[in-house]
Amino acid sequence: MQQNHKSHLQKRFQCLIEGSIEQRSSTELNKVYTDLYITEGGRGEVNEEHEVRQIERASWREEKLGRPVKCSDIFKPGSGQNKPIRSVLTKGVAGIGKTVSVQKFILDWAEGKANQDVGFIFPFLFRELNLMKEKKLSLVGLIQHFYPKIEAEEILTSSKHRVLFIFDGLDECRFPLQFNQNPKCCDMTEQVSVNMLLTNLIQRNLLPSALLWITTRPAAASQIPYECVDRVTEIRGFNDPQKEEYFGKRISDGNLASRIISHLKSSRSLYIMCHIPVFCWIAAFVAERTSEESDKAEMPRTMTQMYSRFLIIQTSIKKDKYTERKETEEEIIFKLGKLAFQQLEKGNLIFYEEDLREAGIDVTEASVYSGVCTQIFREEKDVSQAKVSVFSFVHLSIQEFLAAVYVFLCFSNREGNMSDQQQTSQLSALFRTATLHDLHKTAVDLALQSRNGHLDLFLRFLLGLSLESNQNLLKCLLPKTSSQSQSSVQTAQCVKEKIRVEKEQLGGFDLQKYIETPEKDQTELLSPDDVLQKLVPVVTTSTVAELINCELTDKSCLHLVSVLSSPSSRLTKLQLDHNDLCDSGVELLCSGLQQQHCRLETLEKLQLDHNDLCDSGVELLCSGLQQQHCRLETLELSNCNLTDKSCLHLVSVLSSPSSRLTELHLSVNDLHDSGVELLCSGLQHQQCRLETLWVGRLAPEQQ
Repeated sequence: MQQNHKSHLQKRFQCLIEGSIEQRSSTELNKVYTDLYITEGGRGEVNEEHEVRQIERASWREEKLGRPVKCSDIFKPGSGQNKPIRSVLTKGVAGIGKTVSVQKFILDWAEGKANQDVGFIFPFLFRELNLMKEKKLSLVGLIQHFYPKIEAEEILTSSKHRVLFIFDGLDECRFPLQFNQNPKCCDMTEQVSVNMLLTNLIQRNLLPSALLWITTRPAAASQIPYECVDRVTEIRGFNDPQKEEYFGKRISDGNLASRIISHLKSSRSLYIMCHIPVFCWIAAFVAERTSEESDKAEMPRTMTQMYSRFLIIQTSIKKDKYTERKETEEEIIFKLGKLAFQQLEKGNLIFYEEDLREAGIDVTEASVYSGVCTQIFREEKDVSQAKVSVFSFVHLSIQEFLAAVYVFLCFSNREGNMSDQQQTSQLSALFRTATLHDLHKTAVDLALQSRNGHLDLFLRFLLGLSLESNQNLLKCLLPKTSSQSQSSVQTAQCVKEKIRVEKEQLGGFDLQKYIETPEKDQTELLSPDDVLQKLVPVVTTSTVAELINCELTDKSCLHLVSVLSSPSSRLTKLQLDHNDLCDSGVELLCSGLQQQHCRLETLEKLQLDHNDLCDSGVELLCSGLQQQHCRLETLELSNCNLTDKSCLHLVSVLSSPSSRLTELHLSVNDLHDSGVELLCSGLQHQQCRLETLWVGRLAPEQQ
């Protein structure tokens, strides 16, 4: 039975589906699979931040937090851990590789390569369990429903076979997991709701010896009680070497693979998105098709251009395969866009036939666009024997792009037949705008009102589609419009004004994240340095400055020094995490801190984590911190490439009579016994006020 089950799973998971079901027979998982960067740590807490923001914050040149874990070892205790691991919760944003990791884990087991101490693996998708939420069945019945050739009761009652249940896609669960309300169930043959089966299995009431692996997007992780989880891991996607490895495997032409990697590196936004494996597939797909057209064809340079090219290619595939069309490409894309927009409003990533019908889409139309909309069929074993369809876009970013296309089409054809909007949600304001600038302004306002930034990428695409160059690229779908250069200028000014007035959210709004770069003669856009320069008058009226992932240059550091030196500065907290501060930038910033006129008497917290300060930077910094007027209480220097030499400089601060330092973070640095001995000597000094010291191998939030 075990061998038959392994053969079944091997056949089921040996091929990778990248966008299209039709690729199942052509892409073997083991040929293109690239290891993902997985870390251990966290509590499965809620993260409602937009997923692209999460990716941007996890810049792989800086991000070293968390102990790396191999996918095949997630149930193996780490060094120094004696407690066995029964349940694992794995987080990761949409398209980051959760399902593929599960697929690889199962395939390696089925092929006898790993985890052979496990007797049986039973994978389930929450999107499939959604279809059974009204049914009552036992744990034995649940297994036999999906795996009818398995004698489940015999396996579950045997002590010889270790069983692993995998529940993939908790974020797609459409019924509440009522851990506090569901009655206790310990009998694997008792028929109860799927809700009760899951909660009792997770709480160890039901089959406590079984292993559990649950995957989810971060925003849904908190549905599982922390006490029910032995290990939390996070899939962070591809780091930089893994990106290159993926394209090398995915694109057979080595020269083309090298060109696409070089091209993506030239665009920060595109390269950041390459952390997401699904985006890498989109980029590789577009690159191969573009190169087939012409070796000299220009690759997309912005996000809007990349997704526009992807959509155009999908349209051409549809033309080649389906010559008889009842509707034009524009009409079908409009309907897919309407579906994307409606489900974006509701926060849905998966949807059913009734959702398609609401958007005016026939099921066969969605299947035509298999690369854009992935269709999943399964047979329900009920009296009707009816097929139930579940739909989703390949990635959340594609859904956001199509939603932006839909809004722009509606706006451009307001006097045509496409203006069928009867929206009652907050986003309905977009359809009541009079001019393109009004549309932009309303979209910016709505995006800023969203606490979790769920309209960030939608806004970026909407503004990108307003550029004439992108409209020309999509001329087969978008109507002819006049030049919008004046509107672009107005929009740029609008965003600058928003930056000025959003005083307490300095790190939360990045102009370049929202506006695609048009021709220079169309509008005046801010460079990163200019953004920071514009923030100077704002910072001087605020108490907190959060400048994260800004890639500060020397010019930016000079602006910061001018802020700190301003007589009107009221800053109490300065956060400069993940900024790639180079040697010259560190020297400029630290030299500024040494100046007598620098307003360190107001600054209480300075965060410099994840910057390559090195010992030389700390030496300069400590000189400034020993100034009589310094009132700094918290200094964070985690993951700053420091050695024991830095401890010598820090001891001079701790023993300084003027030092007010009470909290010092030095985690994830190359400190040894000699460095710790130096720190201890400083702690013993009668002038030392330090109360909290972090020197572990993990960052404080992971300990």
